[in-house]
Order: sequence, then C-alpha cells, then structure tokens
Amino acid sequence: MNQHYRDSRKIDPTRGATLPDGTPNDADRIEIGPPLETQRAWAAAGLTLPNLANMRSYRWQRLTRHIVERDYAGLLVFDPLNIRYATDSTNMQLWNTHNPFRALLICADGHMVIWDYKNAPFLSSFNPLVREVRSGADLFYFDRGDKVDVAADAFANEVRVLLEEHAPGLKRLAVDKPMVHGLRALEAQGLEVMDGEEVTEKSRSIKGPDEILAMRCAVHACEAAVQAMEDFARANVGDGKTCEDDVWAVLHAENIKRGGEWIETRLLSSGPRTNPWFQECGPRVCQRNEIISFDTDLVGSYGICVDISRSWWIGDEKPRPDMIYAMQHAHEHIMQNMEMIRPGVTIPELTANTHVLDDKYQAQKYGCLMHGVGLCDEWPLVQYPDKAVPGSFDYALEPGMVLCVEAAVGEVGGDFSIKLEDQVLVTEDGYENLISYEYDPALMGL
Repeated sequence: MNQHYRDSRKIDPTRGATLPDGTPNDADRIEIGPPLETQRAWAAAGLTLPNLANMRSYRWQRLTRHIVERDYAGLLVFDPLNIRYATDSTNMQLWNTHNPFRALLICADGHMVIWDYKNAPFLSSFNPLVREVRSGADLFYFDRGDKVDVAADAFANEVRVLLEEHAPGLKRLAVDKPMVHGLRALEAQGLEVMDGEEVTEKSRSIKGPDEILAMRCAVHACEAAVQAMEDFARANVGDGKTCEDDVWAVLHAENIKRGGEWIETRLLSSGPRTNPWFQECGPRVCQRNEIISFDTDLVGSYGICVDISRSWWIGDEKPRPDMIYAMQHAHEHIMQNMEMIRPGVTIPELTANTHVLDDKYQAQKYGCLMHGVGLCDEWPLVQYPDKAVPGSFDYALEPGMVLCVEAAVGEVGGDFSIKLEDQVLVTEDGYENLISYEYDPALMGL
C-alpha cells in the first residue's frame, strides 16, 4: 500500500502548519514551548495565545531603539535572560548562569549575532532576526584555563570588526555582564564600555501586547500548578512523613508539565520555619494546624516569570487571632499599595505614600514594596521609605509595566510569618491584578 508523506509528516494535518502561537505545528521543533494539552486549557479559559514572531520583533525593536537613542555602537549581552529576551532562544539557562558560554551582539543597525555552544549552532535557527551564529564567547576559567586571555582577545576582535561594519564611527558599546578578561579585551580594542544592564532593564520594563498575552497564559499555568500543590498539601500534611520538599516538588513538576522552565528559588517553609522569612524548603515534616508560606519565583510558559506568594493554614483547628490579624494586615498592605498603581505616578511617590505596617512588623518587612517582573525579577524596584536611595529610581510608571506587590509580616522571635504577593499590570488608566488565586479563607478569618 502506498503511504503518502502527508500521512507520516510531523505536522498534524488537522491543525494546519502552525499552532495558535504562530510556531510550526511540529513536535520536533527547536524552540521550546507549552504542550498542546496546556494550550487547550488556555483556550478553554478564554485566553488568547501570543504571536511569538510578533513578540520577538517587538523585543528586538525596543533593544535597537534604546541602543540608537544612547548613541551606542551596539549592545553586547552575556546574561542568559537578556539573550532570551533578545532572541527567544535558550540553551542550558541555569548552567550558563555560572558557566557563561553564550553571548549576543545587537548592533545599532539591528544586526544580531549570537555566539552559542559550539555544538549547537542551530538553536536560534527558528528566529530570522538572528543573522549570524558563531562560537567562542566562553571566557570562563574552567573552559579556557590559563589561555582565557587569548580567547578573549579573539572574541573582542570579532566584536570590533562587526561594529565597524554595522555601526561605523561609533565606539561606545553597552555590555551587561562581561568576564574580567572579556572586559579588558574589549577595552583593548578601543571600545568604550558602557552599562548594558541599564539598556536591557529599560527595554524589558514595558511589555508589548504579545508579551502580556504570554504572561496571562503563564499566570494561568502557574495558578493551576499552585492549586495542585495546595491540594497535595491539604491531602497529605499530617501523615507523619510529608515534608516541605515534598510539597514544593509538586510545584516544580506541575510547572514543567505545562511548558514551564525552572523555579529560581526554593522559598517554601512551614510552621516556625516561616519566621524569619527567606528560609528555603527542607526536610522538616509539615504538621497539621500550622502555616505554610511560599513564593513561587516560577519561570513558566514562554519563559515568563510568575512571582506570587501565599500563606496557607493547614489543619482542622482555627488559626490563632494573631495569625489572622497578621494575614489581614498583610492583605491590607498589598491592596492599599496596589491602589496607587497607575500611569504617571512616580516611584518615589509610591515609596512616600505606602501603607505603613505596624511597628512590630517593621524589622522583618520585605526587602521592597514592589518590583518589576517579566522574564524574572526586573527593573524597577520600589523601596520602603527607610531603604530608599534618593535619585536611584526617579521614574514614572508607564502602561505595559508589570509590578509584583509584596508583603512579609512577622514579628522578631515569632513562630510564623505571612507572605503575600500579587502580579499587577499597569494599564492605560490604572492597574489590573493578573492574579486570581484566593487568599486563604481561614487565615483571613472567614
């Protein structure tokens, strides 16, 4: 019997050549993304998928515009999240954070060149905005040994030649996180090295329409993963063996199941380990009639970070009155601070007009009132009045920014802490809380 190619090709003929996010309908495609089951769940929830080609073009345009506005020859980035932002390609992201082997140059004319792992030149082939793929940006000692300076010189020379072609006459190059040898080699080529992080953070701070669609999808996936974690905790805590690690592992698994990528921290603790905040999960067996507090720090679908926090009361008894008061106070804190969010309000105004926590909670309050979020925690940072540095964040909020609004409430020497955090979009006329996950009714005193 004859077998036609249409019957055996990777693309499902019933769905067409592309998926709803514009990517090829090909399970063997190079770029990573959410599985079809997750996409179906989003469709059922009424969510619109982003167009990834449009999202990639928007990011490229923002970076290029910011380079040109500063009269830079280009932007050279080593941070894997900046590379992800510019290209939407990823390669061993976490390993690359401490063994940097990738780099990307965006020239003033928009020409993009990526230096990737030498055996993986194909990883950005899906993105036509990446015009060249090279290797040789690995300037760390483990890989180059005592000849790292030689490798750095060769790499820096490539950068100089590219800039002479695509940004003639310009010598100022923005760089985000160069290795020491790389920095020295770039300067030896006659380039004036500028602050690349300022460029990337400002570029990333305003989300385009498709980035916002991607974030809505990532939020939906994250909330489903959190629900699975809560269901597991309520079903198993008290069995004498379920520990913090067991609870946290559910979030990891559910995130990966939905096309998520990693989780930046392990911030979950139970009972007395919730105070002071910032203890990561461990082998402590969780007990009934205790609080579990957590912060997702989750890099989910499409590489989008969903950074939310909740505190749960797990047990049949009622929480103590001081726990309920702390929860209500934390909720009041983030709700009142959220109400200040609108285009045009300045970051110093947010700081000055913050809801004030009770004196007994001041010593252990969170490190900031709010912070930007996109691919991870991002610019800007909104500090509490006693931590603010004048002149460090003299900017106004703009539509398209996304801020995480924080609260950590616990007394010094106490046996619990409440942690709450929501992710909020700055709209044209105010704000939208992107998070719908409920606050624990028992702790809210309901």
